[in-house]
Amino acid sequence: MPARKRIDPAQMRSAVTAVGEWLSDVDAAAPARAELAAAVRLSARTLEDVAPGSSVEVRVPPFVAVQCIEGPRHTRGTPPNVVETDPRTWLELVTGRVTFDGAVAAGTVTASGSRAGEIAHWLPLMPV
Repeated sequence: MPARKRIDPAQMRSAVTAVGEWLSDVDAAAPARAELAAAVRLSARTLEDVAPGSSVEVRVPPFVAVQCIEGPRHTRGTPPNVVETDPRTWLELVTGRVTFDGAVAAGTVTASGSRAGEIAHWLPLMPV
């Protein structure tokens, strides 16, 4: 399988900025699905680039799942270390509006496995 093209940080920043009003204001109109998908996918793939590896799977349904963080490689079935959240919470983590531990405590992020919490080291990707 050919290597995936690296994410351009400016492209990721632009995509996340495009949904910034929605992130700042719970009463703001939701962004178009394509805008939201771009922000989620580009930011998750940026995490995959900056924290390479395959020991933790980060899932943001319905848009993306990536593997990151160096360590034991997972290849089949359900991974032992999984982080899953919704698109809004993911983008709040990406921008630093919420912390990983705070989101886990609030129940907006599920983190299973002994290594799942290691993604907190890599967040936020784009502090605002």
